[in-house]
Amino acid sequence: MPTNTAPPDSFDSFLSRLFQGEKRAISRAISEVENESPDAVRLLDEIYGKTGNAYRIGVTGPPGAGKSTLTNELALYYRSQNKSVAIVAVDPTSPFTGGALLGDRIRMQTSSLDTGVYIRSMAARGSLGGLSKKAKEAADVLDAAGFDIILFETVGVGQSELDIAQAADTTVVVLVPESGDAVQAMKAGLMEIADVFVMNKCDRDGANQAVSALHAILQFRIPGNGGANDGKTGAGNKWLPPVVQTIGAEGKGSKELADAIESHKQWELTSGHFRTARMTQLRERILELVSEQVNARFWTKDKEELMEREITNVASRSISPYKVVESLIKT
Repeated sequence: MPTNTAPPDSFDSFLSRLFQGEKRAISRAISEVENESPDAVRLLDEIYGKTGNAYRIGVTGPPGAGKSTLTNELALYYRSQNKSVAIVAVDPTSPFTGGALLGDRIRMQTSSLDTGVYIRSMAARGSLGGLSKKAKEAADVLDAAGFDIILFETVGVGQSELDIAQAADTTVVVLVPESGDAVQAMKAGLMEIADVFVMNKCDRDGANQAVSALHAILQFRIPGNGGANDGKTGAGNKWLPPVVQTIGAEGKGSKELADAIESHKQWELTSGHFRTARMTQLRERILELVSEQVNARFWTKDKEELMEREITNVASRSISPYKVVESLIKT
């Protein structure tokens, strides 16, 4: 069980405390990563061998769907199963401080009082997918610290929410009955990333119709599966996302949601999709890191000044952007 003790005095001692699940060490490690300190890359490199054991669950969907409440309920359920839980809540970035704006720890007070739960709010920092790169690295820290379950709760910004699929083993998309959310989810591309759908706030009018509409859309999305998913196995050779009905504010449906997530996990393991998905995630991660490193090394002061000098010429159409790029590469 994670405990709170004195801060580490050396890097090796720091790592030892982190691997033991000490909360001070975890917080420090995530801060090092989030602030891109000089030791951040060394830290991530050292802990990588201890990662890969936690099951990562992404919770996403439109703003106001009740994601934070459901994330809290899931955490409580997993704790009742004696599993340690870490929550990474990715908030919009404050325009003033650059920090997390919404303060999910306030909205998750029940879980935050449990010593077996660790909650960290992180800023999206302009990440188009609502799940910042730093949040993925924070998850590695939490994985190395020995947490069984890592829950990502994301900003919920519609069409740009799709990169959660690159970080989570199971992606839960939360919808509500109003405003034709099922159709909006299809338009936004959330249908492609959802492993489990939740129709939350099912005590509201129109809930049954919304669930029926979502089932119809799912059957259309994955034709020829040989029948509807029973919530225990994938239909045919594909996974047909189940639709779980919940009332998050009353704690209703959290067990059923956890069961659906477990069913998806078992299907992934037996179908071989789990390994394939994680390999894809790692490939994307390496490409992202390469792009970041190349970009950082490319933009010297001289190149930045050259680009600024040429911007006016590009605007006046006396030179094309392609010529400027060619000059930058040759410089």
